[in-house]
Amino acid sequence: MRELLLREALNEALREELRQDPRVFLLGEDIIDPWGGTFRVTEGLYTEFGPERVRETPISEAAIVGCAIGAALLGMRPVAEIMFLDFAAIAMDQIVNQAAKLRYMTGGQTSVPIVIRAAGGAGRASAAQHSQSLEAWFTHVPGLKVVMPSTPYDAKGLLKAAIRDPDPVIFIEHKMAYSTKGPVPEEDYVIPLGKADVKRPGKDLTLVATSRQVLRALEAAERVAIEDGYDVEVVDPRTLYPLDLETILASVRKTHRVLIVHEAARRGGWGGELLAQIVEHAFDDLDAQIIRVAAENTPIPFAPPMEEFVIPQVDDIVAGIRSALA
Repeated sequence: MRELLLREALNEALREELRQDPRVFLLGEDIIDPWGGTFRVTEGLYTEFGPERVRETPISEAAIVGCAIGAALLGMRPVAEIMFLDFAAIAMDQIVNQAAKLRYMTGGQTSVPIVIRAAGGAGRASAAQHSQSLEAWFTHVPGLKVVMPSTPYDAKGLLKAAIRDPDPVIFIEHKMAYSTKGPVPEEDYVIPLGKADVKRPGKDLTLVATSRQVLRALEAAERVAIEDGYDVEVVDPRTLYPLDLETILASVRKTHRVLIVHEAARRGGWGGELLAQIVEHAFDDLDAQIIRVAAENTPIPFAPPMEEFVIPQVDDIVAGIRSALA
């Protein structure tokens, strides 16, 4: 099977959906050629589809999301790009009070089929205003779906599903994963939202990780297998909402121990919600306390050594595995 970079898989998903559905269009800052977006995800699409389908916007996240909502209410399927997830704060009224609420407030008479793509996470020395992992903000809001792919295969299938979904989807792409390479089928496929994936089967510990931390979790799992003989199961939720809790609980009931890893700050992070749900539904299956590995409760530093210290590294996950299995 051919291999693509994650950004190439996203580009292919956008191209295929633009070709097959005339209602789909893209909007955002610097998404036209020759730039193709900050991370080159939309490269070549303006040249192929023109200014009606790939629309350059002013530097206003509120305007980008507001226009997308209006277009969706009139039957279109916009895919809005926000350069960095941090900038979604400027459009929170549009996202939280409009897009997420309109289906409910109209009694189901309308829906808002928009996708908001944004780059999240740290690792580029982009400092405190361009490096945050804010997924917990959006999982807290009823009416929003939240997607965090970790591999090129998942990214393409999940983005296609998000574009076809009738509800607003926050699609978070880790900025350090765009150059990740992996197998992607040439034939059309869609990964349903709300379906987790067991990336590595195991029997000793359930390790639930999100986004780029899935890749680090797999590396850590291989390392402890060699050094300690531990057999770690790595589960990637892929979508934080809807959440495939059954797959996670099935793993917990097999291994009886849990480690949760994410790049967001520990306090108020999504891992706390998952921990609560596991305790609610599978408390009697646990043989030890649930361990969390997450970022420190501090803004992301600019200096690379400090940034590396703040966010979870493979060594931190290895230490978490050993602690959970001690």
